[in-house]
Amino acid sequence: MSHYFSRSDDELAKSKPQLISYSFGKNTYRFVTDTSVFSYGKMDVATDILIQNIPPLKGTLLDLGCGYGALGIVVAKEYGLTLTQADINPRALQLAIENADQNGVASTVVDSDAFSRIDDVFNTIAMNPPIHAGKNLIFSMYESAWKHLHQDSGALYVVIQKKHGAESSINRIKEIFGNCQSIYKKKGLYVLQAYK
Repeated sequence: MSHYFSRSDDELAKSKPQLISYSFGKNTYRFVTDTSVFSYGKMDVATDILIQNIPPLKGTLLDLGCGYGALGIVVAKEYGLTLTQADINPRALQLAIENADQNGVASTVVDSDAFSRIDDVFNTIAMNPPIHAGKNLIFSMYESAWKHLHQDSGALYVVIQKKHGAESSINRIKEIFGNCQSIYKKKGLYVLQAYK
């Protein structure tokens, strides 16, 4: 069965690329999406809300579980950040490379199962976590995010739906970081912010 968090090419559906556009601020972005990659053929509503609610940032950004790359590309371009994108899905990784190039954003793209192949530390980590991969994986991503953020200047941003465990995510992030606030909460969607 094909999942957007699959590593194997054999598990992916037949490729059918589709181009979408997305406007933020004064810029219009173009993204190639494809089958077996999260949010095929559209900008995901939760990702859009995360982009809209992340405050201006500085330094380095990790877009974890980047999919075709929209989140990291938009935020990095808008705020002049050094971008790293990571995913487990080979088709997503290729799209992230193509989309970063197409939108004039330099990016380091890493084939990584969560943080398994990520060694750097970052000023900011942002994610729309893979809910269907399970709570244990998502909570381990929060724990690893803390370790991969700069001391005294690192921030984590997560978008998650109430029905997918927003409250339990808030509680777990508070346990790990000692803080977590909802900077957006509307129609069952939360954007969470935590500082190291």
